Amino acid sequence: MQDNPRELWSKAGLLAVDKPAGLLTVPGRGPDKADCLIARVQEQHPTALIIHRLDQPTSGLVLLALNSELQREMSMRFARREVRKRYEAWVHGTPAGAQGEIDLPLITDWPNRPRQQVDMELGKPSLTRWQALETVEGRTRLALYPVTGRTHQLRVHLAAIGHPIVGDALYGTDSDREPRLLLHATDLAFEHPVEEEAVSLRSPAPF
Repeated sequence: MQDNPRELWSKAGLLAVDKPAGLLTVPGRGPDKADCLIARVQEQHPTALIIHRLDQPTSGLVLLALNSELQREMSMRFARREVRKRYEAWVHGTPAGAQGEIDLPLITDWPNRPRQQVDMELGKPSLTRWQALETVEGRTRLALYPVTGRTHQLRVHLAAIGHPIVGDALYGTDSDREPRLLLHATDLAFEHPVEEEAVSLRSPAPF
């Protein structure tokens, strides 16, 4: 049984929770994939609606709306890149330099869904900025700032430059035996659409 999402913040129709690793954000196909973050949150907040998603193995901040108007408004703000997002991850190896960006277009690998892949001709523009925080025993902890929000973007981008995220069963190495993906959504910052005040949310990485 997965841990329950932890409620971190609520104000004027918006709610932020901390999603545990391994829990779906929304239901998948089939009864075995019905258990998910939104179903558990709705037990306490029946009107809660998902604004954005995290991959099942990723943990961290998820923002929800308590009515459809706020869901629509915040979804548009995510699409317009008006919500600032930060993640932390441990990756294999040491990327060159103290910071950088990965600008590689991504597309679904249809025969191997849900995998995504780099495609320089057909892929959608995808940009990730990163900053090295520390290196320990052949692994580097990175702060990650996705400018775009493609499916599996951080995981594919880091694997594409030869530094897959530790514990990534989909894009990592067969020798990686870490029990979970070491990727966590640590920060969200935006202007509250009702209160019109700056909101800064943080969830420290649990690894």
